[in-house]
This record gives sequence, structure tokens and C-alpha cells, in this order.
Amino acid sequence: MASAPTTIDDYLASQPSDAADAIEEIRLRVHRVVPGLTEAIRYGMPTFMLDDRYLVYLGAWKHHIALYSIPRFDGSLEQAVSDYRAAKDTLQFPFSRPIPFDLIDRIVAELFARRRAADARHEH
Repeated sequence: MASAPTTIDDYLASQPSDAADAIEEIRLRVHRVVPGLTEAIRYGMPTFMLDDRYLVYLGAWKHHIALYSIPRFDGSLEQAVSDYRAAKDTLQFPFSRPIPFDLIDRIVAELFARRRAADARHEH
């Protein structure tokens, strides 16, 4: 049995090329949207951390890539993700369709904005 990945690079090496390529593209874009994130493996999945707390989890499955702990959004962003919402806090992007990288950028930017807003509320 292969050992569990300890880095995102290890995780990518264990994936089929279509999943690895998509995850690598998401990884690059997440870092571009939110500079200064750190990476970890949590619950066996690539995790992007901000201030030592997760911002978003990412997982590759046989037929899709999923983003985790994705809250409900307001307005047009929720409408844009509605076709991908698989559970209350999960979005699934099937390999049978093009991965909507621009939408993922918007999701990550919104998660970052919400985190900063919450942090600002707690500072007062």
C-alpha cells in the first residue's frame, strides 16, 4: 500500500494525469488569487492555508475534482456554482466538462474576502 501523501506534490504524483493537471492549474491560480497561502495535506487532501487555518480543501476523485467547505454565497456567485453544488458545503467539477477555472478563482477570492472580513470583525 502506498503511503499517504504529505505534500501536494506527493498528492499530484499519485493522481492520473487529467486530475493532476487540473489540480496543478487550480493550485497555481489559488496562489495567484491569494498570495502568501501555505499548503498542507489535511484529511488526505490538498489544503490551502491562510494564517494557519484552512481556506479551501481540494480533492481529486475518479470522475471529478471537489472543493470543500464551500459556504452558500450571495447572488450571482451562488447561481454560478449551483450546478456544481453536490452537498451543503461541497462543489464537484466533473471531468466530463471543462473545469471552470475562472469560477474557481471567483470562489477563492470570495472565501478570502469573507475570511478578511471575519478577521476584521474579531479585531474590534
